[in-house]
Amino acid sequence: MKVAYVFSTSGHTASYKLGKMILPQLEQGTHGVEVVGMFFFDDNTYLLRAGDPVGERLGRVAAEQGMLLMLCDQCALERCLAEGEIGAAVPTGTVAGVRVGCFPDLYAALADGRPDHVITL
Repeated sequence: MKVAYVFSTSGHTASYKLGKMILPQLEQGTHGVEVVGMFFFDDNTYLLRAGDPVGERLGRVAAEQGMLLMLCDQCALERCLAEGEIGAAVPTGTVAGVRVGCFPDLYAALADGRPDHVITL
């Protein structure tokens, strides 16, 4: 089964649920499903700043497993994690491999991996 995660809830969601639960399972190969992508909103985008320990670990796992890591373009622009204009922004100051975009970009990026389920946390 293939899943994609959307991190939309503010607070401890990304750092705790992803950092303490999901990421260790992905690193150990025990998560039980193939994660094809993760999409980050609001302050959850900060997790993918260059140098963030959890973000760097996630970047390595994503590169090894072919997983999409995408930030909401408007959220990233507001937090100086992207440069440019809405719809044509590029990441800056993020872990390697991160992309920025909006829902149409997310859908296009996941088209080949086509998740069976999308989980919003």
